[in-house]
Amino acid sequence: MSTPSPVPDGNRKRLPNLFEVLSKRTLAPVDLFSFYIYMRDTQRSVDYLDFWLDVSQHMALCRHYVRELRRSVLVGTPELEKSGSKRSSQVLETLPSDLHEPAGPSTYSTYPTEKPTQDQRLSAFLRTNSDSKKNSPSNSHDQGSQGATPESENPRPSFMTTNSNSPAADSNSPAHTVARADIRASAEKVLYTYLLPGSEREIILPQGILNDITRSIEEEGRDDPEVFDAAKDYVFQAMERDAFPGFLRAKALGNLVQPSMMVRLIVGMISMLGAFWTTFALIFLNHSRATRCWIVLPFTVAIYLIASWQYMLDPILALAGASEYTFMDFYRIKEPFIRQLLNKRAIMCLGWIVIVDVATCCLFIFVPGKRL
Repeated sequence: MSTPSPVPDGNRKRLPNLFEVLSKRTLAPVDLFSFYIYMRDTQRSVDYLDFWLDVSQHMALCRHYVRELRRSVLVGTPELEKSGSKRSSQVLETLPSDLHEPAGPSTYSTYPTEKPTQDQRLSAFLRTNSDSKKNSPSNSHDQGSQGATPESENPRPSFMTTNSNSPAADSNSPAHTVARADIRASAEKVLYTYLLPGSEREIILPQGILNDITRSIEEEGRDDPEVFDAAKDYVFQAMERDAFPGFLRAKALGNLVQPSMMVRLIVGMISMLGAFWTTFALIFLNHSRATRCWIVLPFTVAIYLIASWQYMLDPILALAGASEYTFMDFYRIKEPFIRQLLNKRAIMCLGWIVIVDVATCCLFIFVPGKRL
């Protein structure tokens, strides 16, 4: 049984929220890839988003492990369903069956009752399962005779040997089986990559949260997703407060990236300087008004480019349904509400460009000339 992919909501009549972007329920230009580029190039804090994605990947790995365990119990021992043994019914009831919701902050309001309960059930089962394996006499005997459990001999997909979100990872092939050692390795990878002082991509979190996570993983031996709940909530709120509003302004209200805006500003100012120099030269050389009509070209270019910088929007590109991922890398606008919003802003921007351009050109064309 494979996990269904999130379906983008094409009927949204509002701007998306951060959870919808992280859950891949939005389309360009407010999709997860655009947010990743914004965090990397503009906010310079992509490590926070990578931490969120890796914790979500850890959650997906845990869900895949539980699904496989549930399937093995149901398929390997079908007589347990028919027998009324208390132990069998407890095993089947403890394993969560609905594990298809995307990972999100534990306090997110979209799931006021269901989501925390589901995550708590998953984490509680993993903790119980881990404790039962540690205290099992048969497990101790196997470790003494073989040196390692069969699970610990499997590859570690948390270090990119297997992608638990890929179709292959959801197959029934034993080669894609997720072992408990893989979950442990995934939790340790998150800890050693983002949380410990001096780690490769250390993120700033409150010391109390760091201490709790470190103690839970290293001393208590926990690897369930609930270990990272406090850190994940803190990172989510930080991105929602500090980065996401700027992302919406850049992508939902504009279609240009910072390097492109700076180029337009520089070229626009140079064009404006050239337009004024040409205009005053024609006026003080007493050229005819027909000749002075040529100043429309540099003024139009200058006003258009400066307005694009001011509004963070190229109106012609917006009306054509295009936006920028990176400098000079354009893509189609697929989110319907964003397309409508950008079209309205593009029409408004073009209106102001035309008004300012006409007023400026008329002023310098019809002013009387005087040869100096």
